[in-house]
Amino acid sequence: MQRLIRISEVFAPLHEEILSRCGIRSAKRLGREYWLFSCDEAWDAAQHEASLWLRWNMRLDHAWPCVPEKTEDFIEKSAMALMRKFATAPLQQVMVGPLLSGSPHPLYKKMAAQLQQRLRMEFPLPCRDRDPELQDPEGLTMFVLLGKEGLFASVSTPRECGGFYAGGSKHISHRAAHSISRAGAKVAEALHFLRLHRPPLAESSQWLELGASPGGMTAELLERGFEVIAVDRAPMDARVASHPRLQSFAENARTFQPPRGTLYDALLCDMNGSAEESLEVVISKISCLRSGAIVVFTMKTHRAADLSEILALHQRVLRQAKIGGLVFLAQTHLTYNRNEFTLFWKVP
Repeated sequence: MQRLIRISEVFAPLHEEILSRCGIRSAKRLGREYWLFSCDEAWDAAQHEASLWLRWNMRLDHAWPCVPEKTEDFIEKSAMALMRKFATAPLQQVMVGPLLSGSPHPLYKKMAAQLQQRLRMEFPLPCRDRDPELQDPEGLTMFVLLGKEGLFASVSTPRECGGFYAGGSKHISHRAAHSISRAGAKVAEALHFLRLHRPPLAESSQWLELGASPGGMTAELLERGFEVIAVDRAPMDARVASHPRLQSFAENARTFQPPRGTLYDALLCDMNGSAEESLEVVISKISCLRSGAIVVFTMKTHRAADLSEILALHQRVLRQAKIGGLVFLAQTHLTYNRNEFTLFWKVP
């Protein structure tokens, strides 16, 4: 069998080592971030530590190696082939995207949109006109990726592949009216990814945010209707400082003590500095989190010199969280993460 995986371009110097550590001996590069390789049925990304870098992991069910822009009637021929191949599949949705995300050349983005529209007309999809994030993470979706190397498709679940959109990415602008910094887009993408693993929190949920200044993530949480308790010695941006659903405390996150009896629904930590020290602060706040509360944590890796050190740090962080009483949910590398990762836990 063949699989198509994605590793963010920011890690390009490490791509070959990541592939090797995932047990992949030979792979063909597609675009800047995708790799196509052959493996046996027993290959399981979760069995390899380096799977931390895999943003997308799709079993390949159909491939058409070609140059789409030079192939006559590419859209119609592709649609007919996919309809024949998956005619009886109980699909909930069809998601098509370009292999080269963010490309300045709009051709493949346009072709992806045309093919998606064509396929959605033909399949009886219960989610056809709904927000892609309302898909069942465990339901079957047809994912199609296309680029100058051809077309690659699978019928898989969003959770198995790693996203609700083909390739895993949802475009989230950091230039929205309420945005203060790109950090807002980072938490928006994190919450999008989290829906693969649990239902979204209610709008009235209370978030404890550690290391909140200047308020990029805070602004995004407030925009979504959440209440935010922001803790940071540095001041909050004036654009959010007086928001009615924000309580800000100009204190050290390590020594901050919530009002007696207060319980929060979620905790967000994007503090600078050592990942282990930041996680120690998070664990110290577990007593003020409800049972089932979510923890969203950015694991900074700037002190790790190479891939081996990042892997060692990751394992220490996972052990530290488990000993501290947190239950692991998921992990990923987000578009706005750069050289860091986002980990998710819940409180028992």
